[in-house]
Amino acid sequence: MADIGIMTAQVRTERAVGQIHVYDGMGKGKSQAALGVVLRSLGLGMAATNPSETRILLLRFLKGHGREYAEDAAIAALKLGFPHLIDQVRTGRPEYFNADQITKLDRYEAERGWDVARGAIASGLYSVIVLDELNPVLDLGLLPLERVIKDLKRKPEHLEIIATGRAAPKELIEIADLHSEMRPHAPNANFDEYGIKGIEIYTGAGKGKSTSALGRSLQAIGKGISRDQSHRVLIMQWLKGGTGYTEDAAIAALNRSYPSVVDHQRCGRDAIVWRGQQQELDFIEAQRGWEIAASAIASGLYKTIILDELNPTVDLELLPVEPIFQALLRKPRDTEIIITGRCYKQPAYFDLASIHSEMVCHKHYSDRGVDLKPGVDF
Repeated sequence: MADIGIMTAQVRTERAVGQIHVYDGMGKGKSQAALGVVLRSLGLGMAATNPSETRILLLRFLKGHGREYAEDAAIAALKLGFPHLIDQVRTGRPEYFNADQITKLDRYEAERGWDVARGAIASGLYSVIVLDELNPVLDLGLLPLERVIKDLKRKPEHLEIIATGRAAPKELIEIADLHSEMRPHAPNANFDEYGIKGIEIYTGAGKGKSTSALGRSLQAIGKGISRDQSHRVLIMQWLKGGTGYTEDAAIAALNRSYPSVVDHQRCGRDAIVWRGQQQELDFIEAQRGWEIAASAIASGLYKTIILDELNPTVDLELLPVEPIFQALLRKPRDTEIIITGRCYKQPAYFDLASIHSEMVCHKHYSDRGVDLKPGVDF
């Protein structure tokens, strides 16, 4: 197949109209993707002439106080680093429950959360509103679906809304401009032989791969801060040469708040690399990136290493599989490695992953000719 390549930042134009995004499915990466959008948006806002125009609301359903969640440390780091640009509201009881265990308190907490959401949407004060775990709230019948749909349709034109969680109702999907399903894949039988932990792979044609990885790096930074430890992160990106990516602004903003925590390297030409049209420089740049990544993995200096777009780099045969397999097989126990990017033929190192989440694209506004937006899409 020939249609694999990474769009460069410089050929993109910006849209002004906000979209409704839905991330659902049983796989991992939904809330992480939302956090990645938040970080990108904040970084872009910090680099803007008027940062106050960027304001984020994180409204988290079914995540009451009294229980620790994976995103808690990341959000704490965001609030510490960007205290005037992000608001967080949590609703719900801290324990899990099924449809036959719903109480009056659950309905009250859901209603309370939606009152906050409705007011925030109507206010026009926010550029991005994340409705984390809204999908299961609707699936459980804790909120009137018709009212939620009506309120979402009334959103200000500029506002981006991101709804996450399993089992999004079809009525929500119908009004969404983007629907990406996170589909889990069980580890290969060989996984038991190797016993690798701490390797996560995000692949597929849907939105959320690099964004989930960015959210994952934020979680790592937050964990280090909460434990008063140095939790260094390396973000290594292939096929993304040139300038114009909002990861740069996001990472610069993080480094202003938390100096010397994140290292960031890019490799590749400032052009799309298509199968069958690879140039010598593409191979040189891919290998240069892998030498950096391999040294970082072996060093043990980093708690989290993001290998962004490694999969299509291998799929385009710019890198051999075996050195990657061996490096992952020998990674330090405490180092977490996140690998992203679509591919048509899964390389052998997929068998080493403890988590493999495929982003399946069911709907994307770009298919309707809608431009992508810095901070949200790239």
